[in-house]
Amino acid sequence: MCKCLGCGVKLQTQYKDILGFTNNINNKLCERCFKIKNYNDYKYVTRDNSEYIEILKNINFTNDLVVLVVDLFNISKHLDEFSKYLSNNILLVLSKRDILPKSCNDENLSNYFSQYKINILDTVIISSKKNYNLDELYNKINMYKISNRVYVVGFTNSGKSTLINKILYNYSDNNVNITTSNLPSTTIDSIEVKVNDDLVLIDTPGLLDEGDIINYIDSSKLKKIIPCKEIKPITYQVNNKQIILIEDILRLDVYKNDLTLYMSNNLLIRRYYEDIKDLKCLKKYDLVLNGKEDIVIQGLGFIKFTKKGKVTIYVKEGIEVFKRKNLI
Repeated sequence: MCKCLGCGVKLQTQYKDILGFTNNINNKLCERCFKIKNYNDYKYVTRDNSEYIEILKNINFTNDLVVLVVDLFNISKHLDEFSKYLSNNILLVLSKRDILPKSCNDENLSNYFSQYKINILDTVIISSKKNYNLDELYNKINMYKISNRVYVVGFTNSGKSTLINKILYNYSDNNVNITTSNLPSTTIDSIEVKVNDDLVLIDTPGLLDEGDIINYIDSSKLKKIIPCKEIKPITYQVNNKQIILIEDILRLDVYKNDLTLYMSNNLLIRRYYEDIKDLKCLKKYDLVLNGKEDIVIQGLGFIKFTKKGKVTIYVKEGIEVFKRKNLI
């Protein structure tokens, strides 16, 4: 069976509109991956989590090390889902450190994840883009692995494929390059990548987070939403009711509080001191803050609050909104 080296799908030459199509079965990439890599032309793929859950269950039959990649900027509310299917030892990799402000304390970020019910063996904070802590991660993978096979799992768009490509670039003579994209379901099936005779990394499709904004926003807007460099947080002190609009995506009604926005600095933010009707047609969430808590708008970012109070959020239906204790 020939598989696409970019996304792992089975290659086929018969059906142009079905995944895996290529003009030549000897090609290394399917047509979809070729267009993503060369033209940034992404073709949406409709998937659900049933296939991915089966992959996790099969991983659980092994005793192999699992590398769980979590995007520090976009931590899912459902991270504990992995504990339902995996009893393997897990090396937790917190990716995209370059997106959060440099002033954040790495140790505090690492300790934050002790609240999750995951069998974490060790934690490494990395930036594939900046090559931050890649040597430490590579050494720990080799130290903790049971066999030469190591599985790489995580939610979609967490940085799994980018990390594997960076490991290949830094530590291997293998010139395979897995397809990467900011859009969901780029990796379709598991891909085995040989780093050397002692290490094979198995890239897996990302678990879909149905409440992520990436599933509800036009691809042209994602360039604004997904930060590609360090965030410069924006802080507001609100003494009376104020309204903050973020593009046409989010409305935030704040009554009295101090808040800091951790979102892409490419987003248009407008602040109003009197009531307006804009974006009230979106789904409404009335939230009570108990003190030092974040409000997370999944995939868009998070808002840090320091005081008790009430907040009203308006956002497109389907996008998950939830509270958590302050990350930063």
